[in-house]
Amino acid sequence: MTFSQGAVAALVLAAGRASRFGANKLLQPLGDGPLLKRALLAANSAYDGRVVLVTGQDATRVADAASGLADRVVLNPDYAAGIGTSIAAGVRACRADSDAIVVMLADQPLITAGHLHALEDEWGGKPGRIVASAYAGTNGPPALFGGDHFDALSVLSGDRGARAVVEANAQAVVTVAFEPASIDIDTPSDLEAVASRLSRPQK
Repeated sequence: MTFSQGAVAALVLAAGRASRFGANKLLQPLGDGPLLKRALLAANSAYDGRVVLVTGQDATRVADAASGLADRVVLNPDYAAGIGTSIAAGVRACRADSDAIVVMLADQPLITAGHLHALEDEWGGKPGRIVASAYAGTNGPPALFGGDHFDALSVLSGDRGARAVVEANAQAVVTVAFEPASIDIDTPSDLEAVASRLSRPQK
């Protein structure tokens, strides 16, 4: 599938081994579907038709769980070498028809389409700009990268992810505050806490 020119693509990373969880956390139930579904729904709401899912561990099961929610599925055969390889694989798959790419983690269940739109608004079409999410005293994903950074992203390796690109271009980085991005799922207790939070009536 080819994206429209000038598009922002959402790159949802779902390739990791989840060793701390003891099972594939992305396939665990949360609400009305697997954990993976929440990030994909947010990405679809913000960037309909431009959602790329990167798989690795349990690739077939993850892709099946994402059926109908990803416009392109990219298998990273080197996923065990670290998250950097998954970012690189995804960027190489969609850079030719994207002006910016938002790197998302599939285990951040509280990301919203509104926040993803805010990242795009802050980017403003500037190819050299990086827009990170600010939370818990740090900057991190989801993070949007303008096209000037695709070369660096496409050769990442190891476990540092895109942080090396962010740190090397600190003058280009702006942020959008979004504290819910601090919630990610590493352990079964993390998942239980989020399930409890989501089950409470909204004020």
